[in-house]
Amino acid sequence: MADPKGFLTTGREVARTRPVGERVKDWNEVYVPGSLLPVISKQAGRCMDCGIPFCHNGCPLGNLIPEWNDYAYREDWRAASERLHATNNFPEFTGRLCPAPCESACVLGINQPAVTIKNVEVTIIDKAWDHGDVTPQPPERLSGKTVAVIGSGPAGLAAAQQLTRAGHTVAVYERADRIGGLLRYGIPEFKMEKRHINRRIEQMRAEGTKFRTEVEIGRDIDAAKLRKRYDAVVVAAGATTSRDLPVPGRDLKGVHFAMEYLPVANKVQEGDLTVSPISAEGKHVVVIGGGDTGADCVGTAHRQGAASVTQLEIMPRPGEDRAPHQPWPTFPMLYKVTSAHEEGGERVYSVSTTHFEGDEDGNVQWLHLTEVEFTGGRLTPKPGTEQRIPAQLVTLAMGFTGTDVDNGLVEQFGLGLDERGNIARDADYATNVPGVFVAGDAGRGQSLIVWAIAEGRSAARGVDRYLTGASTLPAPVRPTDRALTV
Repeated sequence: MADPKGFLTTGREVARTRPVGERVKDWNEVYVPGSLLPVISKQAGRCMDCGIPFCHNGCPLGNLIPEWNDYAYREDWRAASERLHATNNFPEFTGRLCPAPCESACVLGINQPAVTIKNVEVTIIDKAWDHGDVTPQPPERLSGKTVAVIGSGPAGLAAAQQLTRAGHTVAVYERADRIGGLLRYGIPEFKMEKRHINRRIEQMRAEGTKFRTEVEIGRDIDAAKLRKRYDAVVVAAGATTSRDLPVPGRDLKGVHFAMEYLPVANKVQEGDLTVSPISAEGKHVVVIGGGDTGADCVGTAHRQGAASVTQLEIMPRPGEDRAPHQPWPTFPMLYKVTSAHEEGGERVYSVSTTHFEGDEDGNVQWLHLTEVEFTGGRLTPKPGTEQRIPAQLVTLAMGFTGTDVDNGLVEQFGLGLDERGNIARDADYATNVPGVFVAGDAGRGQSLIVWAIAEGRSAARGVDRYLTGASTLPAPVRPTDRALTV
């Protein structure tokens, strides 16, 4: 156990963010560099080393949280990094982007603020990089087997790294011009600087993983031909079909999916563009969707100099405390203020968009909405609550409905789909096509980064068993598993 009295003597303290007026002028990460180092050991000491660590079950990766908390408390950073990497290939990603369901399941969280597990995690991995403790781990010998991984998001990268380390020759195919999937172009720089992706890619290259960018399987290469070229294939293409809003005026200029808006903003930061072709500068911006992607749009609009930012959510505002039907250790729906929300803007709940209104040139100018309420278990409009708000740029951030089935990949492979439109798979992540496996959002549907990494690792085990008859790779989860947070 770390500090036997830590949870009694030390209060919860999280990473400090830079002043709003400073950070909205740049795209650097919002946190004060090194702000956790003076206190992180004491924060790790708040871990109670529970007899039944529910944080394990709250985390889809099964992270060994009490163990690396103990090492962090003792400032044995190398040992902490080893335990952290035992279950998580990319803790610098999850430590910045995961909503931390482990903290919701923390036993201390029953009646006190939970352990700052996420902050401890990111501190451990950042110190590991700084100290040179993260090094390539190439296989001792090659198996002679080849694997293609389609998609370079967290699921694809996790599967690729595990399979490379198992001795297989792995090539990752990415349709974008850079590796990283939505980590690269869907996550703004202020949430995670892309240098973290770049150095992981270099580690993977040193281990032997090959990367092929600007190649879309199903369009540039026939999926059936790819299957013949490799001994096995992992489909980790994500759930990339954005949920649309089919209301009058949807075709007006200035109404965009979030995944049209965010990638070009990231391309500016990559140096590919001087200015974004979809900019919020001087405009009244409306973000439809109250989730993390919506918050990313809010923060991006602030940095581009929006005149105003309004975020709409069809559901009622969540409470600040657990609801009775979401008891510990489940993951509760709570009112959350992200760094983007701290920077300004208005959040409006229980409203639904009825239509858009434009000018004579076809540019969106107004958004018409109405309040909604639950009636008979369904959301219905409230009469007399119609209003319009200025909207010169609208981003649709309402989530994703499934894998892109229009590019030919599913049809060319002959893959079966489940009742939700995701690629169907069995307990070993195998599809109905021999040698083709699926991991991450492509098979699970839109989910968390920790689920993507966990499924990538598990799918790698299934592939390894298919190729060699057995596997020593870990299998954190199966497709039918559901942590307490789901």
